[in-house]
Amino acid sequence: MERLVENAGGALTIQNIQPPVKRKPTAVLSHEDKENQKRVAEARKKYGRGRAVRLNQIKDKKLKSSLKRVEAKYQNAILEAKDAEILLENQEGFLQPEGELERTYKVRQDDITEAVGVQQARKSFDLNLDLGPYTVDYSRNGKQLLLAGQKGHIATCDWRSGKPGCELNLNETVRDVKWLHNNQYFAVAQKKHTYIYDSAGVEIHVLRKYVEATHLEFLPYHFLLAGVENSGFLRYTDTSTGQIVAELPTRKGPPTALAQNPYNAILHVGHQNGTVSLWSPNSTEPLVKIQTNAGAVRSCAVTRSGNYMLTGGSDSRLKLWDLRALKEVHNYSTHQPATSITISDRGLAAIGTGTSVTIWKDFFTTNSAHSVDPPKVQSPYLNWHTGSASNKPHTLSFCPFEDILGISHTTGFTSLIVPGAGEPNFDALELNPYETRKQRQETEVKSLLTKLQPETIALDPNFIGSLDVRSAEQRAREKDLDAPSREEEKMAKLKERNRGRGKNSALRRHLRKKGGKNIIDEKRVRMEQMRVEKAEREKERITGEKMDLGPALGRFVGALRK
Repeated sequence: MERLVENAGGALTIQNIQPPVKRKPTAVLSHEDKENQKRVAEARKKYGRGRAVRLNQIKDKKLKSSLKRVEAKYQNAILEAKDAEILLENQEGFLQPEGELERTYKVRQDDITEAVGVQQARKSFDLNLDLGPYTVDYSRNGKQLLLAGQKGHIATCDWRSGKPGCELNLNETVRDVKWLHNNQYFAVAQKKHTYIYDSAGVEIHVLRKYVEATHLEFLPYHFLLAGVENSGFLRYTDTSTGQIVAELPTRKGPPTALAQNPYNAILHVGHQNGTVSLWSPNSTEPLVKIQTNAGAVRSCAVTRSGNYMLTGGSDSRLKLWDLRALKEVHNYSTHQPATSITISDRGLAAIGTGTSVTIWKDFFTTNSAHSVDPPKVQSPYLNWHTGSASNKPHTLSFCPFEDILGISHTTGFTSLIVPGAGEPNFDALELNPYETRKQRQETEVKSLLTKLQPETIALDPNFIGSLDVRSAEQRAREKDLDAPSREEEKMAKLKERNRGRGKNSALRRHLRKKGGKNIIDEKRVRMEQMRVEKAEREKERITGEKMDLGPALGRFVGALRK
């Protein structure tokens, strides 16, 4: 051990100094070790859960060993996820021009149909229907097609095999349709109310509170059917229980567009004043208001990642918005207002304007690592025209897991082949385009067991699992939106304390106790119930007498009794 010693000259010296330990030379990593380190780094970058715990800073041995086992499980999980990429055999394929002067938007559907295989060519077809304009919607796994004509025609089918499902003629206006959690149920926004039908076309429920709904959206992970009405009310209904979850007034008049953010289940509602408001069932006020266009918002759509939003307005402007920074990225001009916008799983955007549909590629793709925003696209990817000035596209919808774009228009429905639009690899445990009846039933049960509550809908869905630092009183007040604030409670207590001054004599106290207006006992409840029953019997009697006497004399029944 080192010690400090004073020598004869009075100087201090250190004795027993340990000689420096020579470090072992660093071993040269083999090629296999380098590949393993590179593989772990790539897996952690793509599938990692953040920065790892620094175990060398933890002194508790038991906690250190427990965290070490957890970190080992995390590392094995990300490596297995990385290794599973070898199973993703299929890749998306786009149209590639052969030369600099060739343009993909000049390629016609006939040329694409001749170039692809026979099975894929059969997926391009036209349906001529008379009760349009039509609205189209694909089921979540892309297996079933739902068509609804504005004059009351409803039809479902397995569009791949051509097998028809059900067909209805409602003989009243139909504004919108939407598949629910699977292809067994769908909702129809009719002239007065919204109805729910099963796959055989049998009416199983009516939502009478949805009065003159114009747009419908279904949140699959929350089992919520959202509808916005002409009156401006946005309503959420839990389709698993049939209960109304929220009724929110937008206070902007009749809505003009409705879209769902697949990332966080926030609804984007377009209004006539050119604004888009973001709504959640947990708030009576919009979470965000964005002034997107100078005219009314005709259509809007959100990417699957939830990062970007496309809006088209009556001012013939198409705008790309970054929802993370709430800023405008690019501004495009269209010959006519964009009446319908949809975005595929691979990032292709289809925009219907006038009598044409244009499909754009790389709208949301960032080419450079230094650039935050995607570059402005100069020309479309594909183009399609209806061929008639009176035949205009009404709604557009990409089919999940297929390179197919469904276009519903005035005279029916058209299915287009769009190379590279669909997701080539699907997770059969999440959505299976080829599921059997047994698999569909098991998936439905699992979805109900893992259903998310409406309270989980927020702009940042990652707040789940984080620490809630609010007090119990604050959480209770925020849960009850009608509860008064602290200042309001103080003022109410002050008014209550000063209210009875000068009026608190013995006689007034006796009269207040004798009156018993605030006392609820069994006798009072029974008397109140008897009064209500008597009033109902009297009402039924008057109604019966009016029916017997007819409309001429029935109007005097109530007056004679008085």
